Amino acid sequence: MRTTMLAVLLLAAAGALWLAGCGRTPTPVGPPGVELAGEPYVIGAMFAITGDASSLGIPERNTAQMLQDMINSSGGINGRPLEIKIEDTKGENTETINAAKRLVERDNVIAIVGPSRTGTTMAVIEYVQQKQVPLISCAAGISIVEPVREWVFKTPQSDRMAVEKIIDYLKAKGITRIASISDDTGFGKGGRREIETLMPRAGIEVVAYEEYGPRDTSMVTQLTKIRGTRAQAVVCWGTPPGPAVIAKNMQQLAMDIPLVCSHGVANETFLELAGEAANGVVLPAGRLIVVDQIPADHPQKAVLEDYAQRYRAEFNKPADTFGGHAWDAIQLVVKALREVGGDRAAVRDAIEQTQGFVGTGGIFNFSPTDHNGLTKDAFVMVQVVDGTWRLIE
Repeated sequence: MRTTMLAVLLLAAAGALWLAGCGRTPTPVGPPGVELAGEPYVIGAMFAITGDASSLGIPERNTAQMLQDMINSSGGINGRPLEIKIEDTKGENTETINAAKRLVERDNVIAIVGPSRTGTTMAVIEYVQQKQVPLISCAAGISIVEPVREWVFKTPQSDRMAVEKIIDYLKAKGITRIASISDDTGFGKGGRREIETLMPRAGIEVVAYEEYGPRDTSMVTQLTKIRGTRAQAVVCWGTPPGPAVIAKNMQQLAMDIPLVCSHGVANETFLELAGEAANGVVLPAGRLIVVDQIPADHPQKAVLEDYAQRYRAEFNKPADTFGGHAWDAIQLVVKALREVGGDRAAVRDAIEQTQGFVGTGGIFNFSPTDHNGLTKDAFVMVQVVDGTWRLIE
């Protein structure tokens, strides 16, 4: 027995020395009977993993890592491995530009997924356009894809669609006067622009516009001003933690009018930060956060369940909207790579021609005039009830 064990150890050591001497590493292994071969397809990802938008970036990063493992364990892309190079933008413009340069100039990526925020996406558009690298943003602002830029796409439902969905809800409730409060990021400013344009057209008066910083810890001053108006509801545009602070401050001020938030709060972080004050909050959201309430025959049901179950099994946390944006973006790139290989221009063209792609955010139909590929029907209206998401339509 000791002789046999020694022989096994010597053979293992010899194999390791042979690999080291040849300057090689073992070929990535696919499923049983399948070996991944050839150079990997390398794509980039840049998310706000740290900083005040980390509630978006962390599930996006997690999803990218999970998808890389999942795809490679299933045979890769036409037998070749997938490698995703991930950069942390910290939610800041300069960091995002530097991350993009590393991915393009150092790693020679075929395409980039991300960033997480509207502002950081806008900051990097000129660079990716110049370098002719496909970018599939995980941010919501309509300004990312309007006007259409040749190399830029996005997967989240846009802020314009969200405002349109909120208008439908307000009109159904007979609400004709609202107050707007938004953060001063690119996402918040984009939402405010859509509110300024679309609400009056729909016959809804905006009686106040207030703004806050994403790191502000109290919005009592702004909400006190709103309380002095004839607003029948507050519409808040931002991502956590700001909207959670607003929900708590409204409760402290005994403001008994509805708080309607953007799709920027469609994750567990908002529920955790707002606590009991989240109850009653209404928002447009993708179907992922209410996947268990979506009818079995809905076209997205299987995709939503697959992602939600995989994410929970991998990270012991519920999947959320923002991780779903990364899932959709990466899957779009992988679909293109399977169809046309690793040429950047061919990948760009394949994404633009994608029709009927079922993702977590909706059913995507891209075209030369539409680099988002969704309509407001990608949204449902959701309300927080007893600390959980409830479908209300």
